[in-house]
Amino acid sequence: MSEHTTVYTLGHHESVLRSLTWRTAQNSVSYLLPHIKEDMHILDIGCGPGTITLDFAQLAPKGHITGIEPAPGDTLPQARETAKSRGISNVEFKIGDIFKLEEMFGPRKFDIVHVHQVLQHIDRERVPEALMQMRAVTKPGGIVAAREGDFGATTWFPASGGMTEWMDTYQLVARANGGEPDAGRRLVSWALKAGFTRENITTSVGTFGFSAPEEREWRSKMWADLVLSSNFKTTALKSGLADEEKLNRIAASWMEWGKSEDGWFAFLCGEIICRVD
Repeated sequence: MSEHTTVYTLGHHESVLRSLTWRTAQNSVSYLLPHIKEDMHILDIGCGPGTITLDFAQLAPKGHITGIEPAPGDTLPQARETAKSRGISNVEFKIGDIFKLEEMFGPRKFDIVHVHQVLQHIDRERVPEALMQMRAVTKPGGIVAAREGDFGATTWFPASGGMTEWMDTYQLVARANGGEPDAGRRLVSWALKAGFTRENITTSVGTFGFSAPEEREWRSKMWADLVLSSNFKTTALKSGLADEEKLNRIAASWMEWGKSEDGWFAFLCGEIICRVD
């Protein structure tokens, strides 16, 4: 993930790391788990604080897992510290570029090359190129796996003008950064453009759902903080896509939704497993 072609729409504010740390292999990568064997070598691109990466390491105790991030920051030290605290040694975390994987690792090194919520943030015109690089470092018979959100398919209840305003603004900000917030529905198309044949692409659909009181409280507080404190706010203001009043209104709408006893929020994700010849 080159710093020149990737802009993480939310940045790495504390509120973002709170969201990333919540992710596990079970709640975020269940479609891939049946394919993981104990001796596999797995590359996790955009590993963040490493919670999914470390789950991979425990699922493949006789293998080796590599997690990469595009730039130094708080996430890699946090991932290394978590690995140490959990006593996991078959894992390493390093800086790496999704567009230079073959240069970094050499050809055909990994059994699985995985991304989760990454392709939506890179230059949307270069996503097939990224998938080609992922394929280049995957062993014959191995897997290129991707799970990406599809913001346009998000649903919530009760209806809220402020939540609709949030969705519209997020889409604009993500595209202003060069990304594609409706990435999930495009995964097959991108994989075909990367050279995978349709018979080697398996698809599925995953969701994140939030409705229980503790789920609503966590989700609403997280997004209210993201709207007011993360890189999302910086880009929205700088690009003229929102002003302070609008952002405060959106954050308040999130908190209002979180207090709704009948509140419901569902986020759809596209999933693909691409077999490498």
